[in-house]
Amino acid sequence: MNKIETPLKDCYVIEPNVIGDSRGWFMESYSKKKFEELDLDYDFIQDNHSFSSQVGILRGIHCQVAPYAQAKLVRCTRGKILDVAVDLRTESPTYKQWFAVELTPENAKQLLVPRGFGHGFVTLSDDCEVQYKTDNFYNFESDRSIQFDDPEIGVMWGIENPMLSEKDSKALPLSKHVLEFE
Repeated sequence: MNKIETPLKDCYVIEPNVIGDSRGWFMESYSKKKFEELDLDYDFIQDNHSFSSQVGILRGIHCQVAPYAQAKLVRCTRGKILDVAVDLRTESPTYKQWFAVELTPENAKQLLVPRGFGHGFVTLSDDCEVQYKTDNFYNFESDRSIQFDDPEIGVMWGIENPMLSEKDSKALPLSKHVLEFE
């Protein structure tokens, strides 16, 4: 398992070792022991799985505030997505900066999104399945949505007129939120 730094402080791309032969392949998508060897201290306690039926579905930018802030380990197990992390920690040197990576079953990459970050993705193919682990439980009252096209953040999603949920279509810009993660 490899840890690849991104331009965002504490945000990493994780590349599992995929072992394959003529029969198929095997990989450890997560190992607490291997994470510790990479100096990553996370205790994941919840798994989530989403399905998006079409190209152009955008989910995000989402986060949870304290006391239910969450780190996420995200992977795409079917289809292709552009996965995005946004640093929302006001004290961070990379505050309001974002990073995007294409996740597919074929590249087996995962995005480790730490607490204090917003997260979202857009589907680049039909029939996408995304699975992610969190290190805290979901809490409705702590859930926040930030406007996906907030010019203060400037994420380049690579798509015009994405399909949004009602929640995401009503999301406010970052300037209208008070986000506390600790």
